[in-house]
Amino acid sequence: MSNLLLRLKQMLLGWGTVGVIYNFSDSLQGEGYQLTPSVIDNLIAFSPSAVWLYLSFFLIVPLGYLSTPLCHLRWLARAMQLSALVAGVFYLLWPTTMQYPAFAQSGISAGALNGLIAIDSSQNCFPSLHAALTLLAVWAIAKKGSRWLTLMSVVWAIAIAFSILQLRRHLFIDLVGGALLASICGWICATCEKRKTQYE
Repeated sequence: MSNLLLRLKQMLLGWGTVGVIYNFSDSLQGEGYQLTPSVIDNLIAFSPSAVWLYLSFFLIVPLGYLSTPLCHLRWLARAMQLSALVAGVFYLLWPTTMQYPAFAQSGISAGALNGLIAIDSSQNCFPSLHAALTLLAVWAIAKKGSRWLTLMSVVWAIAIAFSILQLRRHLFIDLVGGALLASICGWICATCEKRKTQYE
């Protein structure tokens, strides 16, 4: 199997599993508990124009799969799968939602945001898989060992996180939960991969 096909296969297995679990849990969960915005959330003004940075998530995740060394490819897929499984448990047992802002703006950005709202879950807030997968992608990119690529991905991830709050798709506590989820699942999968390599 070629290098590219192997990467695409692992991306399908890893990222694809996230989509299945996300939508499956959304269809089975009950009414969500409404989260309260924090001081940080209230300091950030709502802006539909942030939708483009938010959607760039769909570029940084593939970049993680395409740039990480082959020896870490399986780790990335497994870490995303485990993150989705743990998040799915939260979504089913403790579904959360938030108060979403009403807006009557027109334009390309507002139209894109309306399209996003139409297909996204109004629940599944905590923990944020958007934040978790972004962090895992940056982690994978950093494993390449390129200082400038790592720095670029970190700045990009911070911008994505800020856009999530600007769009009111999640609250700050959701992002914290997503970051913790990615850190723990990434560490567990890295430890398992390391032990598996030692016994091979």
